[in-house]
Amino acid sequence: MHYEMMCCVVNDGQGTKTMKLARKHGVRGGTVCIGRGAMSSRLLEFLDLNDSRKEVVILIGEAEIIRDAMEAVSREMHFNRPNHGIAFSISLTHFLGNKHYEYNDGGETRSMSDYEAIFTIVDKGLAEDVMDAAQKGGARGGTIINARGSGLHEASVLFAMPIEPEKEMVLILSKQKNTADITSAIRKALHIDEPNKGIVFTMGVNQAIGLH
Repeated sequence: MHYEMMCCVVNDGQGTKTMKLARKHGVRGGTVCIGRGAMSSRLLEFLDLNDSRKEVVILIGEAEIIRDAMEAVSREMHFNRPNHGIAFSISLTHFLGNKHYEYNDGGETRSMSDYEAIFTIVDKGLAEDVMDAAQKGGARGGTIINARGSGLHEASVLFAMPIEPEKEMVLILSKQKNTADITSAIRKALHIDEPNKGIVFTMGVNQAIGLH
C-alpha cells in the first residue's frame, strides 16, 4: 500500500470546503495552515498568485484515494481557472500517526511529473527575500506560510532547526529543469550555508493541477 500527501493552496476561507470535499472521497483528515501569496514582479502567475491571504490544506492517504480526491477537489473548486487554487501530490516514504497508521515503503521515491516542490524555512521577515532570490533564479511565484511550534515555550524541530513563531516557510513549485538554479539563488542570497540562516529542501511531485 502506497501513501501520498496532497497539498492544496486555496483562497482564504476555502480550506474547510476543501477538507469536506476530500473527506467525501475517502480522505480521513488533514491540516489547514495559513499563508499568503507571493507574486512575480511582472505577472500574477504560478500558484494562483497575488498578495492575498491563502490557506494551505495538507492531507495524507492511500495513493488511489488521494488521486481521486485531488481530481474531485480540482473539479469542484475549479482549479482549471486562474486564481482558484492549485493541488499537487508527493509520495511518502515514511508515515507514522495513530494506531491506524504506520507506513514505510523502504525509502523508495516516486516522481511522475515534471515538477518539484521547493521548501525554504527562514526567520520571519525574510520570506520576501527568498522570493526575490527565487525569481532571479527562474521561479514565477510561491506561497509564504507562517510556521510555528506547538506552544509558547516549545519548538517543533525540523532537521535540527527549530520552527518557532518567528519562522516563515516558502513553498515554490518549479519545473525540474529550473530547480537547481532556484535553490542555488536562494542559497547564495540568504547565506543558507551559515549557521541558523535557514534550510532548503526539495521533493518530487507526482501530479500537479491548477498551474497556468
